[in-house]
Amino acid sequence: MTDTPGIVITGGSGKMGQMLVKTVLESDRCTLAGVLEQPGHAWVGQDIGTLMGGQPVGVSVTDDVAAAFANAQIVIDFTRPAGSIAFAQQAAKAGIIHIIGTTGLTDDDMAAIRKAAEQTTIVQAGNMSLGVNLLVQLTKQVAAALDEDFDIEVIEAHHNQKVDAPSGTALMLGEAAAEGRGVTLSKVSDSGRDGITGARKRGDIGFSAIRGGDIVGEHDVLFAAPGERIILRHMATDRGIFARGALKAAIWAQNQPSGLYNMLDVLGLSLHNK
Repeated sequence: MTDTPGIVITGGSGKMGQMLVKTVLESDRCTLAGVLEQPGHAWVGQDIGTLMGGQPVGVSVTDDVAAAFANAQIVIDFTRPAGSIAFAQQAAKAGIIHIIGTTGLTDDDMAAIRKAAEQTTIVQAGNMSLGVNLLVQLTKQVAAALDEDFDIEVIEAHHNQKVDAPSGTALMLGEAAAEGRGVTLSKVSDSGRDGITGARKRGDIGFSAIRGGDIVGEHDVLFAAPGERIILRHMATDRGIFARGALKAAIWAQNQPSGLYNMLDVLGLSLHNK
Protein backbone atom coordinates (compact mmCIF):
# COMPACT_ATOMS: atom_id res chain seq x y z
CA MET A 1 0.00 0.00 0.00
CA THR A 2 1.20 3.51 -0.89
CA ASP A 3 0.43 6.33 1.56
CA THR A 4 -0.28 8.78 -1.27
CA PRO A 5 -0.90 6.74 -4.42
CA GLY A 6 -0.63 8.35 -7.82
CA ILE A 7 -3.96 8.44 -9.63
CA VAL A 8 -4.65 8.78 -13.36
CA ILE A 9 -7.97 10.29 -14.45
CA THR A 10 -9.39 9.29 -17.84
CA GLY A 11 -11.53 11.60 -19.97
CA GLY A 12 -10.14 14.65 -18.17
CA SER A 13 -11.96 17.24 -20.28
CA GLY A 14 -15.46 16.01 -19.41
CA LYS A 15 -17.59 17.30 -16.54
CA MET A 16 -16.99 14.20 -14.47
CA GLY A 17 -13.34 14.05 -15.47
CA GLN A 18 -12.75 17.60 -14.28
CA MET A 19 -14.59 16.90 -11.03
CA LEU A 20 -12.38 13.87 -10.44
CA VAL A 21 -9.23 15.89 -11.14
CA LYS A 22 -10.39 18.57 -8.70
CA THR A 23 -11.18 16.00 -6.02
CA VAL A 24 -7.79 14.30 -6.34
CA LEU A 25 -5.91 17.62 -6.29
CA GLU A 26 -7.75 18.67 -3.11
CA SER A 27 -7.07 15.39 -1.30
CA ASP A 28 -4.07 14.79 0.97
CA ARG A 29 -4.48 11.03 0.55
CA CYS A 30 -3.32 10.81 -3.07
CA THR A 31 -1.57 12.67 -5.88
CA LEU A 32 -2.53 13.37 -9.49
CA ALA A 33 -0.21 11.23 -11.61
CA GLY A 34 -1.79 11.79 -15.00
CA VAL A 35 -4.81 12.86 -17.04
CA LEU A 36 -5.81 11.04 -20.22
CA GLU A 37 -7.70 12.18 -23.29
CA GLN A 38 -8.27 10.74 -26.74
CA PRO A 39 -5.56 11.13 -29.40
CA GLY A 40 -5.95 14.43 -31.22
CA HIS A 41 -7.93 16.09 -28.43
CA ALA A 42 -7.27 19.82 -28.10
CA TRP A 43 -6.28 19.44 -24.43
CA VAL A 44 -3.40 17.02 -25.07
CA GLY A 45 -0.05 18.52 -24.12
CA GLN A 46 -1.47 21.29 -21.94
CA ASP A 47 -1.40 21.61 -18.13
CA ILE A 48 -4.68 20.38 -16.64
CA GLY A 49 -4.70 23.09 -13.97
CA THR A 50 -4.53 25.85 -16.57
CA LEU A 51 -7.14 24.16 -18.75
CA MET A 52 -9.53 24.09 -15.79
CA GLY A 53 -9.10 27.82 -15.22
CA GLY A 54 -6.60 27.70 -12.36
CA GLN A 55 -2.88 27.67 -11.75
CA PRO A 56 -0.59 25.10 -13.41
CA VAL A 57 -0.31 21.87 -11.41
CA GLY A 58 2.57 20.27 -13.30
CA VAL A 59 0.47 17.56 -14.95
CA SER A 60 -0.10 17.74 -18.70
CA VAL A 61 -2.96 15.94 -20.42
CA THR A 62 -1.68 12.99 -22.45
CA ASP A 63 -2.99 10.42 -24.90
CA ASP A 64 -0.26 7.89 -24.01
CA VAL A 65 -2.04 5.33 -21.83
CA ALA A 66 0.97 3.09 -21.23
CA ALA A 67 3.16 5.99 -20.10
CA ALA A 68 0.46 7.38 -17.80
CA PHE A 69 -0.17 3.98 -16.20
CA ALA A 70 3.54 3.32 -15.73
CA ASN A 71 3.76 6.21 -13.26
CA ALA A 72 0.59 5.46 -11.28
CA GLN A 73 -0.93 3.00 -8.83
CA ILE A 74 -4.61 3.68 -9.64
CA VAL A 75 -6.76 4.77 -12.59
CA ILE A 76 -10.25 6.26 -12.10
CA ASP A 77 -12.40 5.90 -15.17
CA PHE A 78 -15.81 7.44 -15.91
CA THR A 79 -15.87 7.24 -19.72
CA ARG A 80 -17.65 5.02 -22.26
CA PRO A 81 -17.96 1.22 -22.24
CA ALA A 82 -15.48 0.59 -25.07
CA GLY A 83 -12.92 2.86 -23.41
CA SER A 84 -13.39 1.25 -20.00
CA ILE A 85 -12.84 -2.24 -21.43
CA ALA A 86 -9.60 -1.10 -23.06
CA PHE A 87 -8.48 0.63 -19.86
CA ALA A 88 -9.29 -2.50 -17.83
CA GLN A 89 -7.06 -4.60 -20.06
CA GLN A 90 -4.25 -2.04 -19.94
CA ALA A 91 -4.57 -1.61 -16.16
CA ALA A 92 -4.36 -5.39 -15.72
CA LYS A 93 -1.22 -5.46 -17.87
CA ALA A 94 0.34 -2.60 -15.88
CA GLY A 95 -0.76 -4.09 -12.55
CA ILE A 96 -2.58 -1.00 -11.32
CA ILE A 97 -5.96 -0.65 -9.60
CA HIS A 98 -8.91 0.28 -11.83
CA ILE A 99 -11.96 2.17 -10.51
CA ILE A 100 -14.83 2.09 -13.03
CA GLY A 101 -17.80 4.45 -12.78
CA THR A 102 -18.79 4.07 -16.43
CA THR A 103 -22.44 3.23 -17.10
CA GLY A 104 -24.12 1.41 -19.98
CA LEU A 105 -21.97 -1.73 -19.62
CA THR A 106 -23.33 -4.86 -21.29
CA ASP A 107 -23.02 -8.46 -20.09
CA ASP A 108 -20.15 -8.92 -22.55
CA ASP A 109 -18.45 -5.79 -21.17
CA MET A 110 -18.75 -7.13 -17.63
CA ALA A 111 -17.31 -10.47 -18.74
CA ALA A 112 -14.25 -8.63 -20.11
CA ILE A 113 -13.93 -6.68 -16.85
CA ARG A 114 -14.13 -9.87 -14.79
CA LYS A 115 -11.37 -11.33 -16.97
CA ALA A 116 -9.15 -8.30 -16.32
CA ALA A 117 -9.92 -8.55 -12.60
CA GLU A 118 -8.12 -11.90 -12.53
CA GLN A 119 -4.89 -9.89 -12.78
CA THR A 120 -5.64 -6.71 -10.83
CA THR A 121 -8.07 -5.10 -8.38
CA ILE A 122 -11.14 -3.53 -9.98
CA VAL A 123 -14.00 -1.69 -8.28
CA GLN A 124 -16.96 -1.26 -10.63
CA ALA A 125 -20.27 0.40 -9.78
CA GLY A 126 -23.04 2.08 -11.72
CA ASN A 127 -23.10 4.71 -8.98
CA MET A 128 -20.44 5.46 -6.38
CA SER A 129 -22.35 7.61 -3.92
CA LEU A 130 -22.87 6.41 -0.35
CA GLY A 131 -26.56 7.31 -0.41
CA VAL A 132 -27.33 5.40 -3.59
CA ASN A 133 -25.64 2.26 -2.34
CA LEU A 134 -27.66 2.42 0.86
CA LEU A 135 -30.75 2.84 -1.34
CA VAL A 136 -29.77 -0.32 -3.21
CA GLN A 137 -29.74 -2.27 0.05
CA LEU A 138 -33.07 -0.81 1.17
CA THR A 139 -34.64 -1.64 -2.20
CA LYS A 140 -33.56 -5.26 -1.90
CA GLN A 141 -34.96 -5.53 1.63
CA VAL A 142 -38.31 -3.91 0.81
CA ALA A 143 -38.72 -6.02 -2.33
CA ALA A 144 -38.07 -9.15 -0.29
CA ALA A 145 -40.70 -8.13 2.26
CA LEU A 146 -43.48 -7.32 -0.21
CA ASP A 147 -45.21 -9.73 -2.57
CA GLU A 148 -46.26 -9.14 -6.18
CA ASP A 149 -49.35 -7.23 -5.10
CA PHE A 150 -46.86 -4.36 -5.07
CA ASP A 151 -45.77 -3.24 -8.53
CA ILE A 152 -42.19 -1.97 -8.65
CA GLU A 153 -41.18 0.99 -10.80
CA VAL A 154 -37.72 2.58 -10.92
CA ILE A 155 -38.03 6.22 -11.97
CA GLU A 156 -34.85 8.12 -12.85
CA ALA A 157 -34.05 11.63 -14.08
CA HIS A 158 -30.80 12.98 -15.54
CA HIS A 159 -29.45 15.89 -17.60
CA ASN A 160 -30.21 16.15 -21.30
CA GLN A 161 -26.71 15.04 -22.37
CA LYS A 162 -26.87 11.56 -20.81
CA VAL A 163 -26.55 8.96 -23.55
CA ASP A 164 -27.83 5.76 -21.88
CA ALA A 165 -31.22 4.79 -20.45
CA PRO A 166 -32.15 3.36 -18.06
CA SER A 167 -29.26 4.78 -16.07
CA GLY A 168 -26.66 2.52 -14.53
CA THR A 169 -28.04 3.41 -11.11
CA ALA A 170 -31.59 2.54 -12.16
CA LEU A 171 -30.36 -0.86 -13.32
CA MET A 172 -28.56 -1.36 -9.99
CA LEU A 173 -31.84 -0.66 -8.23
CA GLY A 174 -33.75 -2.95 -10.57
CA GLU A 175 -31.24 -5.73 -9.95
CA ALA A 176 -31.60 -5.20 -6.19
CA ALA A 177 -35.39 -5.42 -6.42
CA ALA A 178 -35.18 -8.55 -8.54
CA GLU A 179 -32.70 -10.15 -6.15
CA GLY A 180 -34.99 -9.33 -3.24
CA ARG A 181 -37.82 -11.15 -5.00
CA GLY A 182 -35.66 -14.03 -6.09
CA VAL A 183 -36.11 -13.44 -9.82
CA THR A 184 -33.87 -12.57 -12.77
CA LEU A 185 -34.22 -8.93 -13.84
CA SER A 186 -33.92 -9.66 -17.56
CA LYS A 187 -37.04 -11.85 -17.33
CA VAL A 188 -39.23 -9.25 -15.58
CA SER A 189 -37.84 -5.92 -16.84
CA ASP A 190 -40.26 -3.52 -18.56
CA SER A 191 -38.65 -0.38 -19.97
CA GLY A 192 -40.17 0.00 -23.44
CA ARG A 193 -43.70 1.25 -22.94
CA ASP A 194 -45.16 3.17 -25.88
CA GLY A 195 -48.61 3.13 -27.46
CA ILE A 196 -51.22 0.50 -26.60
CA THR A 197 -49.19 -1.72 -24.29
CA GLY A 198 -51.97 -3.51 -22.45
CA ALA A 199 -52.20 -3.93 -18.69
CA ARG A 200 -49.06 -4.15 -16.63
CA LYS A 201 -47.85 -7.72 -16.14
CA ARG A 202 -47.90 -8.87 -12.52
CA GLY A 203 -44.40 -9.14 -11.11
CA ASP A 204 -42.71 -6.93 -13.71
CA ILE A 205 -40.11 -4.36 -12.61
CA GLY A 206 -40.63 -1.22 -14.64
CA PHE A 207 -38.25 1.59 -15.60
CA SER A 208 -39.08 5.19 -16.48
CA ALA A 209 -36.38 7.61 -17.69
CA ILE A 210 -36.57 11.41 -17.68
CA ARG A 211 -33.99 13.57 -19.48
CA GLY A 212 -33.85 17.34 -19.13
CA GLY A 213 -31.78 20.38 -18.27
CA ASP A 214 -28.86 19.91 -15.90
CA ILE A 215 -30.36 17.33 -13.53
CA VAL A 216 -27.42 15.59 -11.85
CA GLY A 217 -29.32 12.45 -10.86
CA GLU A 218 -32.60 11.55 -9.17
CA HIS A 219 -33.85 8.03 -8.48
CA ASP A 220 -37.12 6.82 -6.99
CA VAL A 221 -38.11 3.21 -6.34
CA LEU A 222 -41.90 3.05 -6.22
CA PHE A 223 -43.73 0.12 -4.64
CA ALA A 224 -47.42 0.55 -5.53
CA ALA A 225 -50.32 -1.64 -4.38
CA PRO A 226 -54.06 -0.97 -4.20
CA GLY A 227 -54.58 1.71 -1.58
CA GLU A 228 -50.93 2.42 -0.71
CA ARG A 229 -47.51 3.37 -2.10
CA ILE A 230 -43.98 3.28 -0.73
CA ILE A 231 -41.34 5.51 -2.34
CA LEU A 232 -37.61 5.23 -1.69
CA ARG A 233 -35.73 8.26 -3.05
CA HIS A 234 -32.21 9.56 -3.61
CA MET A 235 -31.44 12.97 -5.10
CA ALA A 236 -27.95 14.08 -6.17
CA THR A 237 -27.33 17.82 -6.53
CA ASP A 238 -23.55 17.76 -6.92
CA ARG A 239 -21.34 15.48 -9.07
CA GLY A 240 -18.78 15.74 -6.29
CA ILE A 241 -20.52 12.90 -4.43
CA PHE A 242 -19.56 10.49 -7.22
CA ALA A 243 -15.97 11.72 -7.31
CA ARG A 244 -15.62 11.44 -3.54
CA GLY A 245 -17.07 7.92 -3.67
CA ALA A 246 -14.62 6.95 -6.41
CA LEU A 247 -11.71 8.28 -4.37
CA LYS A 248 -12.92 6.35 -1.32
CA ALA A 249 -13.04 3.22 -3.49
CA ALA A 250 -9.54 3.90 -4.79
CA ILE A 251 -8.03 4.23 -1.31
CA TRP A 252 -9.92 1.14 -0.08
CA ALA A 253 -8.85 -0.96 -3.08
CA GLN A 254 -5.16 -0.67 -2.20
CA ASN A 255 -5.66 -3.23 0.57
CA GLN A 256 -7.52 -5.76 -1.58
CA PRO A 257 -6.27 -8.72 -3.62
CA SER A 258 -7.02 -9.02 -7.33
CA GLY A 259 -10.72 -9.40 -8.06
CA LEU A 260 -13.89 -7.56 -8.99
CA TYR A 261 -15.54 -5.53 -6.22
CA ASN A 262 -18.38 -3.01 -5.98
CA MET A 263 -19.28 -0.10 -3.72
CA LEU A 264 -21.14 -2.35 -1.30
CA ASP A 265 -17.81 -4.07 -0.68
CA VAL A 266 -16.11 -0.70 -0.21
CA LEU A 267 -18.74 0.41 2.29
CA GLY A 268 -18.75 -2.91 4.15
CA LEU A 269 -22.34 -3.65 3.17
CA SER A 270 -21.72 -6.74 1.06
CA LEU A 271 -21.81 -10.22 2.56
CA HIS A 272 -19.10 -11.46 0.20
CA ASN A 273 -16.72 -10.18 -2.44
CA LYS A 274 -17.60 -10.45 -6.10
